[in-house]
Amino acid sequence: MTYLILRLATLGNVAMTVPVIASLSRRYSNDRFVVASKKDLASMFASMPNVEFREVDNHIDWKGIFALWRSWRDEIDGVIDLQDLPRTRVFDALMWLSGKQVTRVHYGRFRKHLITKLGICKHTLPTEFDRYRDAFRRAGLETDEAFEAIPTNSAAAKKVKERFGDKDGRWIGLAPFAKSRSNMLPYRVTKDIIEILIKDKHTYIFLFGAGEVECEMLRQWATVFPRTISVAGCLKLKEELELMRMLDVMICMDSANQHLSSLVGLRAISVWCATHPMIGFAGWKQRPDDIIQRHDLQCRPCTCHGTNHCRYGNYACRQIEAETIVKQI
Repeated sequence: MTYLILRLATLGNVAMTVPVIASLSRRYSNDRFVVASKKDLASMFASMPNVEFREVDNHIDWKGIFALWRSWRDEIDGVIDLQDLPRTRVFDALMWLSGKQVTRVHYGRFRKHLITKLGICKHTLPTEFDRYRDAFRRAGLETDEAFEAIPTNSAAAKKVKERFGDKDGRWIGLAPFAKSRSNMLPYRVTKDIIEILIKDKHTYIFLFGAGEVECEMLRQWATVFPRTISVAGCLKLKEELELMRMLDVMICMDSANQHLSSLVGLRAISVWCATHPMIGFAGWKQRPDDIIQRHDLQCRPCTCHGTNHCRYGNYACRQIEAETIVKQI
């Protein structure tokens, strides 16, 4: 059987599929799995011999949907849609009309709306991993929780070692940014964290980020603080993962970096501001004690994925002291 797995975006959500798909690859070695997702993410699945990665534009139009259907309809036996958007639903319908088995993830969007918008029904929801596993189960595919880390990419690890040398002292990763303002600490707090950590002369800070503005800001910080290195925009994803494998800990927001850390078995101290782990986006096998958040705010969570608006205008959820995070380290 050949199964098509659709998860077009985002980086963090695609990373969350890896532990589940790795389980499928191991348990169903005679089947073939085709993962369709955004470009440059193939390295996360490279170690799975019966998993093929195909790049698909996240913003694919309706014409492109029909083109994919015509291209794949004779090759694919079943579709597992982990994206569940109008475009993918059209593709699902076309495949179903072609006689293919189609299974779609259940995201529980109504229950999430009750929690984030109306402030009711505040109880922990299934994790994204549970939702993915449920979709595969309804497709007749069972999974397990055995995944610990993706295998080392020797070529990428060699390049990382050539660039940064042998590990000396304590290496700490810091990914201070997120897509939305409500998911980030104030810059002042992030700088305070760096200042406290570099007081130890055996500590090195590696700054992670993406995007032109973030990369430029992190490069400036790296010139100001000693033993602070910006790797934003400098490494391929496979090299970034191998660098993470060498770290002692990653400090990150509720963002993709906590999920990338999970892929290499790295402990991540994640900071949650407007969002909340009860929605189901905590990292794979990350420790609950390593989650930093404000428990005293009744308005949290006000969003599932982040927002640039605060209903009270004060972003109280971002008011977390640097010492709280450093203490957890």
